[in-house]
Amino acid sequence: MAATETATDRLRLILGDERVDALSRSCVCVLGLGGVGSSCAEALARGGVGRLVLIDRDVVTPSNINRQALAFHSTLGRPKAEVMRKMVLDINPRAQVWAEHLFLERERIGEQLSAFPRPDYVVDAIDTISQKLVIAQWCQQEQIPLVSSMGGANKLDPTRLRFARIEKTSGDSLARIMRKECRKRGIRNLQVLYSDEPSRPTTTPNGQHDGGRPSKGETLGTMSYYPPIMGQMLASRVLCELAGLRA
Repeated sequence: MAATETATDRLRLILGDERVDALSRSCVCVLGLGGVGSSCAEALARGGVGRLVLIDRDVVTPSNINRQALAFHSTLGRPKAEVMRKMVLDINPRAQVWAEHLFLERERIGEQLSAFPRPDYVVDAIDTISQKLVIAQWCQQEQIPLVSSMGGANKLDPTRLRFARIEKTSGDSLARIMRKECRKRGIRNLQVLYSDEPSRPTTTPNGQHDGGRPSKGETLGTMSYYPPIMGQMLASRVLCELAGLRA
């Protein structure tokens, strides 16, 4: 390794000094640090974003290991926000990180998010529709750019992932509900990452398709590569827009 080599050398080759410096001053808020959000936060840190707000309510569990950037046997039981903070600072010790083990309450989301530094961009990588809608309303009200992840469970083909306004989505069950509710609430031009790939049926350990009303853990299957690709794609959108480019 050359004595003068730095972590941003390759970024500067493609972006130039001015854009890299702009990213270092930018603040991005990542809501949800699961398979999508943890990979997004990692890519943002490696991409030069110098200020990150990281929020998640969960701890690392064994079932997270197949897809989440922060999930290892060594991190089991630890709050995801805490683990992600340490990862980001290991990537960029100069980064400013606000990490919170926090449940976003639907009635208080605006108040809770306003307690952190105002972000230049918000990434919604959570699962709960009611929270996603309030986040979208808050970002619209505050005029903060937002990109929201739609459903990635039970899907295999990442080449069918694409960005669109929520009004233009199709074939995604989560996006379908979001479209309807966004119309009701006057949420306009919400940018989302979605896939029109049909969800695959899940199977029980003995190979039989599930019946009845199984739990969430029995119905939402995930491939190791799929949520991380979604997270990387979300990071690409944020990085390019903050740098004044488009992916």
